[in-house]
Amino acid sequence: MNDIRRTILWVIFGFSMVLLWDKWQIHTGNKATFFPGPAATAPAETKPATPAAAATAALPAASSGVAAVPGAAAPAAPRERVKILSDVFQLTFDTEGASLVGVDLLKYVDLKDKSRHFTLMAETPEQVYVAQTGLLGGSFPTHKTAMTLMPGPRELKDGDNELVVRFESGDLGGVKLIKSFTLRRGAYDIGVRHEVVNTGTAPVSPQLYLQLVRDGNKQDGDVPFSSTFTGPAVYTDAQKYQKAEFKDIDKGKVDIEKQASNGFVAMVQHYFASAWLLGDGIQRELFMRKVSENLYSVGMITPLNTLAPGERQTIDARLYAGPEEEKKLEALTPGLELVKDYGWLTILAKPLYWLLDQLHSYIGNWGWSIVALVVLLKAAFYWLNAKAYSSMARMKAINPKITEMRERLKDKPQQMQQEMMRIYREEKVNPMGGCLPILIQIPVFIALYSVLSSSVEMSNAPWIGWITDLSVKDPYYILPLVMTGTTLLQTWLNPTPPDPMQAKMMWIMPLVFSVMFFQFPAGLVLYWITNNILSIAQQWVINRRLGVN
Repeated sequence: MNDIRRTILWVIFGFSMVLLWDKWQIHTGNKATFFPGPAATAPAETKPATPAAAATAALPAASSGVAAVPGAAAPAAPRERVKILSDVFQLTFDTEGASLVGVDLLKYVDLKDKSRHFTLMAETPEQVYVAQTGLLGGSFPTHKTAMTLMPGPRELKDGDNELVVRFESGDLGGVKLIKSFTLRRGAYDIGVRHEVVNTGTAPVSPQLYLQLVRDGNKQDGDVPFSSTFTGPAVYTDAQKYQKAEFKDIDKGKVDIEKQASNGFVAMVQHYFASAWLLGDGIQRELFMRKVSENLYSVGMITPLNTLAPGERQTIDARLYAGPEEEKKLEALTPGLELVKDYGWLTILAKPLYWLLDQLHSYIGNWGWSIVALVVLLKAAFYWLNAKAYSSMARMKAINPKITEMRERLKDKPQQMQQEMMRIYREEKVNPMGGCLPILIQIPVFIALYSVLSSSVEMSNAPWIGWITDLSVKDPYYILPLVMTGTTLLQTWLNPTPPDPMQAKMMWIMPLVFSVMFFQFPAGLVLYWITNNILSIAQQWVINRRLGVN
């Protein structure tokens, strides 16, 4: 019976390794080795996207009660791209609609090219990711309307805490739109004020839309074997956090809350996010939709008051564009921290992150904080692990007796099983006693894996010596080699299966598993090494206490 259980466990483990290898092959751009899918057809060549290409269709259709975007008025000034610099941003605005078409995060480096800053938003042949606003309800200024950059500084100077950038449209449909972007020192949320002026002779009832438009491409630099989410999301108090895969938008399977007076819309990816935030109590219509081939939008529409001739109304919003740092996101608006997606083990991952963050506040180094966190977890599971290792030690102690019995009764399988169970009863050994305590801990360690692979704090964070970035693989493969060594030592401490084939698999599978760690981020490998070393220490002590070599 023990052999059957052990064989089943090895089969499950081996099949998991096969699936992980296939996923790694696909992740690195190769064909799957074991389970190749249908041959993919080459995508049609697309032209570089322009603001106009991400425009009209990016808003809800008229069937949802919203008028289509009208044609823009003739430009009053040459269209240009304007660079604005703060201590954390280099922003690029397009004077067509005063749209934000470029966001470089100056405190973060590119996930692949460390010589460049990280680019969150851009409008290039390789990437389309922009933030747009405008007015609906008439021939009013939209994100396709030519706007004029008002005179003023374009860089946050030393000693200044705030920089305001203003754009102004001409009269269009009896309405003038003034957009003011306020950048604050150290802040990743940008204040965006829309001032709507009725310059005509009749009342107007415009609606303001705020939207994020991006392509459906996965970002570079995802953690291997980590299913990080990329796509749009919305949040309301009633329905909480709702996200949608791009493929679900393609199939029309998105079902989100359409009307609310609170919440936000966001575009989410690994480590970073953008979001439009409106104050509570402001009625809004939420939408997600496909704009064109491989282009998607998420946004909100809010009605303004009816403006009599000469009247004006101001509505304030905020645009967040930055890292998924939980404490900063929580401080901005309820639910925004959920853009840092831990997946199905969020209930365990959030307290683990909180504990890791508390440790970092005392230690000041994320690498040593990971080590300290694993030490605390091992201490919490000490007695559970002790039972598992004691069971393994007793199994190892009776292995010679089991081996002799198997050899003696190899031609009598039924009697062999009966004799094996008798030995287990007499020696008070539970063959599965070493598995159950470990299985109980698996969700905790998967949740910790999710925390480490999702936390932007690991990006560009040094540990010691050659480990200058915990979010990327060890450049010299020293940690993976140590990981392999500790895994083999731990395997040696475990009881050897009596069956020769299982005994070989017991050594081969950890080696195969260790090879995968050569591509894992250093922070994750450090976590596994620390866990291995502590497990080895505890298991060695228990083996010595029970007199098992």
